[in-house]
Amino acid sequence: MENHSDTSLFDALKKGSESAFKKVYEDNRELFLNFAKRYSLADEEVLDAYQDAYVALYENIQNGKLVTLNSSLSTYIISIGKYKIMERLRKKSKHTNNELLLNRIEEVDAEIEEFDIDSEELSPEQKLLRMYFGKLGEKCKQILKLFYYQRYNIKEIMTEGNYNSENVVKSQKSRCLKTLKEAINNAPKL
Repeated sequence: MENHSDTSLFDALKKGSESAFKKVYEDNRELFLNFAKRYSLADEEVLDAYQDAYVALYENIQNGKLVTLNSSLSTYIISIGKYKIMERLRKKSKHTNNELLLNRIEEVDAEIEEFDIDSEELSPEQKLLRMYFGKLGEKCKQILKLFYYQRYNIKEIMTEGNYNSENVVKSQKSRCLKTLKEAINNAPKL
């Protein structure tokens, strides 16, 4: 729970005291940096996460989101900072995974583009693609057909399929390709 000095400091923060904000920043910086050592982030990223947490504290006080302090200021900042660190780790992981996935998706994209559905003589890979494409759900089939065969862009697919956002379409397309790719890669060879 908060202590007396946190209460008076918090009151000063609510009044917009620059010296109070400076004190909170300086008093919690080292504490946060030590806390963040357990995560695999570069020092500058940890410092950025701390500054993001500090800015969030400032904004939450200024816009009235934080009117009463239910913990110490340090605990509040570290809680926000931990969220900021997790966000950075997810992005970092996503970026790494995306690079690997993009390479693999490009290979699948090439297979799909070369796929001639009217051809009488299909390669073993094309047979697998046709078989597992047929087993996808209707939404996946629709997205992949719109994107690869009808050359719709993400925004057009969003409109056509009544999706809420482009990100939903992108993630759905990515999941569909991943499902198709895994099915093909795990299939017994024909």
